[in-house]
Amino acid sequence: MEPVPRWALLSSGAAPVLLSGGWTVAALLEGPAYDPVTQTISVLAAHGAAGFWVMSTALFALGVCHLLTAWGLRPAAPAGRMALAAGGASALVVAFLPTPSSGGSLRHGSVAAVGFTLLAVWPLLAAVRGRGIPWGLRPVPALAATTAMCAAAAWFLYETHQRGAAGVAERLVTCLQSLWPFVVAASCRRGRVKDGTAG
Repeated sequence: MEPVPRWALLSSGAAPVLLSGGWTVAALLEGPAYDPVTQTISVLAAHGAAGFWVMSTALFALGVCHLLTAWGLRPAAPAGRMALAAGGASALVVAFLPTPSSGGSLRHGSVAAVGFTLLAVWPLLAAVRGRGIPWGLRPVPALAATTAMCAAAAWFLYETHQRGAAGVAERLVTCLQSLWPFVVAASCRRGRVKDGTAG
């Protein structure tokens, strides 16, 4: 049996495409009233937004992709797979808890924060020590990925507080978090994990 099935590579590769495609189409539907530099993705998925269904569907699809990928990443440590799956579940909940047409939503923001955190720490939790470990599951690349995601998330919080380029910062965070599962899955497809090292 292959360490990572082909469908996990497909689900992980589809995640960043669906997410970026969703916010691109939703922003086009919203028109010039939407500023992708300062406004977040949640604005596109808010009640009453022109691209509401597009962005909500993209978030739901992202969650499904993360759940499938977590299921297929058998070489990864169980804690990392659980964190990735929980991050995917958070994306599903976010899709069903849109923000109102004006103002914020504590429930939406709380679930999104949990999802950001889970998707930031899962690379480190998924790391495996030993010989013959795929590159994406080695401790050093995993630590680098988690550090980059946390730094991008900190930048997002700063820009949100300063009412600056929050949209750009959020897109950087979500791009990193949606792309890393594909990097891990691809490295697992190329490499081999020795018996007993994956936990």
